[in-house]
Amino acid sequence: MAEKTDTQSPAPHAADSHDLIRVHGARENNLKDISIEIPKRRLTVFTGVSGSGKSSLVFNTIAAESQRLINETYSTFVQGFMPTLARPEVDVLDGLTTAIIVDQQRMGADPRSTVGTATDANAMLRILFSRLGQPHIGPPGAYAFNVPSVRASGAITVERGAKKAVKATFTRTGGMCTRCEGRGTVSDIDLTQLYDDSKSIAEGAFTIPGWKSDSFWTVRTYAESGFLDPDKPIREFTEREMQDFLHRQPTKVKVEGVNLTYEGLIPKIQKSFLSKDKEAMQPHIRAFVERAVTFTTCPECDGTRLSEGARSSKIKRISIADACAMQISDLAEWVRGLKEPSVAPLLAALQQTLDSFVEIGLGYLALDRPSGTLSGGEAQRVKMIRHLGSSLTDVTYVFDEPTSGLHPHDIQRMNNLLLRLRDKGNTVLVVEHKPEMIAIADHVVDLGPGAGTAGGTVCFEGTVEGLRAGGTVTGRHLDDRAALKKTVRTPTGALEIRGATTHNLRGVDVDIPLGVLVVVTGVAGSGKSSLVHGSLCRQTGAAGAGVVSVDQSAIRGSRRSNPATYTGLLDPIRKAFARANGVKPALFSANSEGACPTCNGAGVIYTDLAMMAGVASPCEECEGKRFQASVLDHHFGGRDISEVLAMSVSEAEEFFGSDQARTPAAHAVLGRLADVGLGYLSLGQPLTTLSGGERQRLKLATHMAEKGGVYVLDEPTTGLHLADVEQLLGLLDRLVDSGKSVIVVEHHQAVMAHADWIIDLGPGAGHDGGEIVFEGTPADLVAARSTLTGEHLAAYVGA
Repeated sequence: MAEKTDTQSPAPHAADSHDLIRVHGARENNLKDISIEIPKRRLTVFTGVSGSGKSSLVFNTIAAESQRLINETYSTFVQGFMPTLARPEVDVLDGLTTAIIVDQQRMGADPRSTVGTATDANAMLRILFSRLGQPHIGPPGAYAFNVPSVRASGAITVERGAKKAVKATFTRTGGMCTRCEGRGTVSDIDLTQLYDDSKSIAEGAFTIPGWKSDSFWTVRTYAESGFLDPDKPIREFTEREMQDFLHRQPTKVKVEGVNLTYEGLIPKIQKSFLSKDKEAMQPHIRAFVERAVTFTTCPECDGTRLSEGARSSKIKRISIADACAMQISDLAEWVRGLKEPSVAPLLAALQQTLDSFVEIGLGYLALDRPSGTLSGGEAQRVKMIRHLGSSLTDVTYVFDEPTSGLHPHDIQRMNNLLLRLRDKGNTVLVVEHKPEMIAIADHVVDLGPGAGTAGGTVCFEGTVEGLRAGGTVTGRHLDDRAALKKTVRTPTGALEIRGATTHNLRGVDVDIPLGVLVVVTGVAGSGKSSLVHGSLCRQTGAAGAGVVSVDQSAIRGSRRSNPATYTGLLDPIRKAFARANGVKPALFSANSEGACPTCNGAGVIYTDLAMMAGVASPCEECEGKRFQASVLDHHFGGRDISEVLAMSVSEAEEFFGSDQARTPAAHAVLGRLADVGLGYLSLGQPLTTLSGGERQRLKLATHMAEKGGVYVLDEPTTGLHLADVEQLLGLLDRLVDSGKSVIVVEHHQAVMAHADWIIDLGPGAGHDGGEIVFEGTPADLVAARSTLTGEHLAAYVGA
């Protein structure tokens, strides 16, 4: 080895001076020209009340600009196939590194998307079975439930030198079950829900949503196709007419000189409704599908989605269907037992992926679990799996509430994973509210002081100790601990669940008290959602007990949607304006007759620039107000419609409660929005700009209007700041005191401590869970300390 002769330490290299991510003049959404410096290769936690601007800073500014800059390194041809990203509203962004975003966006809920297909585990299993499976049935595609078998033969012309026709045959063996087409379920359609057979098509026989209008092209295609008599009641159709009506293959027809395609009603319904994800449908369409269609497990493949050939090929008596149905922790052990040198690299990669599932706390899942059924927290952890074993360093990892959906017992494991990513030399940015995660931060950025227009400034930057002493809202609430209730309410009755076996539940019998606040808890994967949504909602829904379920599914709405349109608040406002001015209500809708003709009621003009980010410029005609000038001449209570939509919920509540503009229907909706802590939101703010916590509370406010006796809430503290949790507890108390029964699936210890009754599931996850391990009051749970939840709750309340 060469000897070192220079013993003096060299001067710092210029490349080592870039240890900070500098943000100057950030103005995205509600950020107020803020400037901060974030240390690299450290764990930085961003805190602040819901709506204070955390996501705007971390995701919409830092991560978005990093991704935009990376996309710009590709050729314009490649950029044309990538999502176009606008440059964030910020003066200077310096010191950025490659950002990997691990957010809580739900995974695609396509019927054929599973945990295995979303994580490459299925791809590796297919290769494994194509190499080792006996009998051998074909290449990896023969084990894929998304690949149909194809056979073709005929003449093809090869254009090479002298053209000549060549006879060719082509076959491809796929693993898709032919009966259910890889979905695992088959559907039977109840024809009585599609049409009234006592009426003719001309009389409006169709009862399908949106099919009643004579001007609707589909209805006219049936009426004027020539295959059917539109004036004859459907029950009087001949056998031939009925065949054409229900089952005819797509056929070209001419209706009023327009070429259209006629198709039998059943294939038409299957394409229009059944090929789409039920959860992504509008509520009235989903209600129709649930009414008209019954989904049953495919009898041919028994729900495995696979063809008979794929199911017959086995390794050590296990088929690929058996492997995908196993709990992942068990599958990892099975793979570990396979010793086959010819596929050693593949086995090692598969082993690492499966072990990552177990390590991250998702060992209770199975690879055939539909990805659309994962919670936001589970989806986020599934996305983390591909990054755990990565050898990349100097990367910026951006996480959105990684503790979401985690029991206190699992949070320590998540903390260790984040620290491991940091210790490999990466920058870790986390948006989080939980004190357990804030405590491990190297650096804390606290935004606020309030939400919406009252937020968007940096209240504190520094260490966790500095935050505690800083006097900000987060600092003051960081050590808050809810006390156990001294007295609990007395139940007025009980909902009986008997023999619940949904997913991993083991014939659970439980009585859920009514008229009180019930919290269902347990480690992730212990069976909480299966009990509450799978058994309780289905059982009581069938019995008509009036269950209002507020889950964590995303709010669907475009940039034209806002709190006023989503909650139905705009309807009474439009009617009030119309009455006061003697005109039509449609004039006061920016999506209807009152819309500015230049921007079509959007308020901005969007210019598409192909592979470059589109430009949105304010409409010069309406100056961003979205309405025609003539509409703004109409006033109600001294305000025009654009001024009303610019009000905050609190202002509007006062306005519509005053004598000059009293509108009880609007005031009631605004009162519910204020109750859930959204008083600062403006009525016309696009839904696309709301934070996750704001969206869930908006949904809760909407459901509070429903006439239900039992409210079921799924982790309502998700996205809520410590200070907001107190307000949520007050809202739950008001619901119970008004005579409602409230059942909450929750991990937050403050909600557990505030409960009247706790049902704890466990003891573990997956096949190690599915049992009731405790029923009783929070005080009894703390005193017994007999479960993981009891131990953590006792530590939380300092018992």
